[in-house]
Amino acid sequence: MKVFLHYEDNKDSNLHKSLKITLPKKWLQGPTFKLLEFGIESYNASDLGKTNPLVPSEMHLALKISSQNDHQDSNNNNNNNNDEGILTPLASDAIITNVLDDRDAVYMVHGPSKTLEEIQQEKQEEINRKKEEMANTVQCVHFGCKNRWIKGTPPPKCCYHASPPVFHETAKFWSCCPQKKAYDWDEFQAIPGCQTGICTNVKEENGGKQFLGGCDLREAVGEAQKLKSIEDFNASMAAGGSSAAPILERLRSVMAEIGVEEELFDQVLEGIKKEVGDGHHDDRGEKGVQDGDELGLATRELGAKLKKAMKAIAVEQLRIK
Repeated sequence: MKVFLHYEDNKDSNLHKSLKITLPKKWLQGPTFKLLEFGIESYNASDLGKTNPLVPSEMHLALKISSQNDHQDSNNNNNNNNDEGILTPLASDAIITNVLDDRDAVYMVHGPSKTLEEIQQEKQEEINRKKEEMANTVQCVHFGCKNRWIKGTPPPKCCYHASPPVFHETAKFWSCCPQKKAYDWDEFQAIPGCQTGICTNVKEENGGKQFLGGCDLREAVGEAQKLKSIEDFNASMAAGGSSAAPILERLRSVMAEIGVEEELFDQVLEGIKKEVGDGHHDDRGEKGVQDGDELGLATRELGAKLKKAMKAIAVEQLRIK
C-alpha cells in the first residue's frame, strides 16, 4: 500500500512538505500513529525541521473528505492536495487498513491525536446535544427556512421561498425563482428566499409536494409522460425488451418502502439513462444505443453508484468504531 503524506498546516508554504510512502506490510495491521511518527521524523530530519520542528504529541493525522462526503478516489484525486474538502481526524489507535485505502492522501495536522474511544465519545456528545436541541425547539416549515426556536417563545422573522424546490438532472432551483439555478448543494442552499414573514411550525393541510422533479416540469408545459407500470415493463420484456426492466421496477418499489420517493428514483434513472446514451457508441461508431441496451447500461451504472455510496458509508463507520 502506498500513501501520500502531506504537511500543509502552516501559513508559510515554504514549510510545506509531501512524501510518497510505501507502507511496510507489518504496519498495515498497526495503528495510524506509527505513520504519524514516521512522517514527523522525516520532516524533522530535513532542513524544514530545523525551522519548524514538529512534536508527535502535538500532531494528528487527517483525511481530506470531499464536499460530496465521498472517500477520496485513490486513482484520481489523492495526490491533488489542492482539492477543497474537509479534514477528518484519524484516531491514533485506528488500524491502518481499516481507515486508509491505497494511494490515499493523508495530512499531518497540528493538535493532539485522539483515540477511537475519545472520537466516539465526542460524536455521541454531539448527537446528544442535537437531540436535546431538537426536543426543546421547533422547526419552521416554510420552504428554504432553516430557523429553529425554543418551544413556547414567539417565532422569529422568516425569509423563505414561496414554492417547492426543483431537482432536475444536475440542476437545483426553487420553483418560485427558476432564474436562480445551482449545480452544487451548498450553492443551492445559499439561494436567498423571495418572501418574508414570520416562522411557523404548522403545516398547511393538503400542502402539496415538498419537491418537484422532471415529471412535474413536463406536466407544467403539457408534456407529461406516463410512467410504465410493471405490466408494461413485463410486456416490453416479452417483446424483446431489456431484462433490466423488472429488476428496476422491483428496486423502485423497495426504495419507496425505505423512504426514497418514486419520483426521485425515476428522476435519477432518467438522468443515468441520458448519461449512458450520450456516452455510448454502437458497433458502427455511431452515438446512441437501443432502448433495451440503454436500460441495461443504466441499470449497471445505477448499481455502481449505489455500491459506491454504500462503500462510503462503510468507510465512515470504520473510522468511528
